[in-house]
Amino acid sequence: MNRYQKSQDVIAALTPEQFRVTQENGTERPGTGALLDNKQAGIYVDVVSGEPLFASSAKYESGCGWPSFTKPIEPTHINEITDTTHGMVRTEVRSAHGDSHLGHVFPDGPKDQGGLRYCINSASLRFIPLEEMKSQGYEDYIKQVGER
Repeated sequence: MNRYQKSQDVIAALTPEQFRVTQENGTERPGTGALLDNKQAGIYVDVVSGEPLFASSAKYESGCGWPSFTKPIEPTHINEITDTTHGMVRTEVRSAHGDSHLGHVFPDGPKDQGGLRYCINSASLRFIPLEEMKSQGYEDYIKQVGER
């Protein structure tokens, strides 16, 4: 089993946008994220720790301007925290091992898939294509890429 953790070396190598989003609880401008329109099969991992977060099979077009997912690939890799900033009450989503700010989860997702919408910043994610999952140590999640 892989050990996922926050590394100062990885944090030092983040782009300014990745740092702002993951370490300073920032948000990308809607419609600007590199992974918003990605339709490839694979998984999305925390850009800081590498922990698996979401499968392409759970990604859908919500129209919100950020990549949206119906469920995490590994629920124990997600922490949900009450966020009362900006005069709102929301549920923030953070990676469990990397403690990266990922985005927020809302109860307005597809009802037939659980009703949740994980609204996630592209800058907090690294995409691993299906054909590279085994070589990068994510073989255990290949089956979930094809499941709905």
